[in-house]
Amino acid sequence: MKFKSADEIRKFVEKIAAPMGIEIVDIALNEKQAQLTVFIETEEGVDLDTCEKFHNAIIDPIDELDPSYGDAYTLNVSSPGLDRPFKTQRDFERNLGKEVEIKLYSPLKGKKFLEGVLSAFDENNITVEVNGESLKLPRNRIAKINKAIKFE
Repeated sequence: MKFKSADEIRKFVEKIAAPMGIEIVDIALNEKQAQLTVFIETEEGVDLDTCEKFHNAIIDPIDELDPSYGDAYTLNVSSPGLDRPFKTQRDFERNLGKEVEIKLYSPLKGKKFLEGVLSAFDENNITVEVNGESLKLPRNRIAKINKAIKFE
C-alpha cells in the first residue's frame, strides 16, 4: 500500500485543525499496516475526547483527499505523549523557560545526556542553562530533545 506524502496530508488536515485550536504535531504513515496516524496538541493538552472530536472532524474530508489512493486504511488520532521529541518551532516556543532533557550524538564534557532549562533557540542552535552554566548547542549534535518529566 502507498500513501500520499505526510506533508500533503498535514497541509490538508491543518485547515481543519486550526479553527478548532488544534496543532498538528506529526503525521505517521505505516504502509505495511495500512495506518495513518495524526498526532495533535492543544494549549490545554490532549485527552481522549479531543482525539475523538478531531477524528470525527477529519474522517469524511480526509477520505475526499484519498490519502491511500483508494486502498483501505485505518485513521488514528493521538496525543504525541509527554516525552515526545521536539519537532516543530511551536514545540520550542511552548517549552522556553522549562526543563528539558537532551540526548547528544557524541559526548560534551564527558556527557551524552543533559538536563537543563531551555533559554533560547534558533534554526541552528539551542541554548540551555545547566547548573548555572549557559550552553549553546548546535542542533545537529542533538539526537533528541524533549520536555523533562518529573515524578513527585
